[in-house]
Amino acid sequence: MDKFDCVVVGGGMVGAASALSLAQLGLKVAVIEKSAPKSFIQNQPFDLRVSALSLSSQFLLEQLNAWPQIKQWRACPYRRLSVWEQESAYTEFSASEINEQHLGHIVENRLIQLSLWQQIQHHENIDLFCPESLISFEQNDKQVSVQLSNKTIETKLLIAADGAHSQVRQLANIGTTGWDYQQAAMLINVETELSQQEITWQHFRETGPVAMLPMPGNHASLVWYHAKEEISRLSNLSNPQLQAAILEAFPAKLGNIKVIDKASFPLTRRHANQYQKNRVVLLGDAAHTINPLAGQGVNLGFKDVKALQEVVAKAIGEGKCWHDVEVLAGYEKARRRDNLLMMTAMDMLYSGFSHPSGLIKLFRNTGLFMTNKFPKLKNKALAYACGI
Repeated sequence: MDKFDCVVVGGGMVGAASALSLAQLGLKVAVIEKSAPKSFIQNQPFDLRVSALSLSSQFLLEQLNAWPQIKQWRACPYRRLSVWEQESAYTEFSASEINEQHLGHIVENRLIQLSLWQQIQHHENIDLFCPESLISFEQNDKQVSVQLSNKTIETKLLIAADGAHSQVRQLANIGTTGWDYQQAAMLINVETELSQQEITWQHFRETGPVAMLPMPGNHASLVWYHAKEEISRLSNLSNPQLQAAILEAFPAKLGNIKVIDKASFPLTRRHANQYQKNRVVLLGDAAHTINPLAGQGVNLGFKDVKALQEVVAKAIGEGKCWHDVEVLAGYEKARRRDNLLMMTAMDMLYSGFSHPSGLIKLFRNTGLFMTNKFPKLKNKALAYACGI
């Protein structure tokens, strides 16, 4: 029977990054994934699923040697970020205010995963099982026996990086708390008449925000939040009809556009009641799903990866048993409070800007206006969002 130090279930962005980060410590790692990411071809259309990678996420990808390939493929740096409801409360954050060259990059999720997989496939400490599926597992004080569709393997630590509907989390009997926001978001890939790749922006409307994420060339990823029924209606429009709806609902600064592709998903919040149970550890969406309002989802997942690596590295350095449950509990201690803080902040922002009260509207726009009057506080918030 194959034996490993760690088995990672889920080879997406967070799972692949966790496998590499632990393999860098000299641990023997297995990755279980049902399907491989499609290869990259230079002239292929942009994927709908993209992430706004923060500076801290970029640093992690640099550490894992995945960032150079991502930049060589395609990534769009942005240096400014703006938010507003009323024009009088327009607020802009700039990389120059925190002495950085950029605030982050917009990158297709598949390319992040694909670059990480290239590193995995050449790492002597990692075995990749794909296509492969988890059937069940049993854990005791010494190890976890993992039953796959084609074989059984053993590990000292089982890592759940298998997404919001984590099978590992369910099999470990770890509960969750959360709710449905009763809204959905539509992702729309467009070609833009105007070149606006340096900035990403978000305009708050009574029905929900609309946002623009710049992509390489004159392309952009638009995000449209609205009631589920309206997003369903918009999804059924032809591309020319959707284009007309976008030009009516989005701010004029977007300029003329051409719709290329679209998809939608419901907005939910979910938080695991615990991140660690005996020899099972949850990372990324398996532990927490957040309102995508500020694009922090994968960035929180990468922070989880870094925290787990640091906890394990410290134990190894001190000669401790790195997979002891008390050591692993240190990972949850390091991450739970920060994740909860970001989730709560996004919920407050989301509910605050969706409240119909005229008085609340006055308060929120005054708050945005006053943000510009306190540059030190503004820059601290920006640095925190960038993970620095």
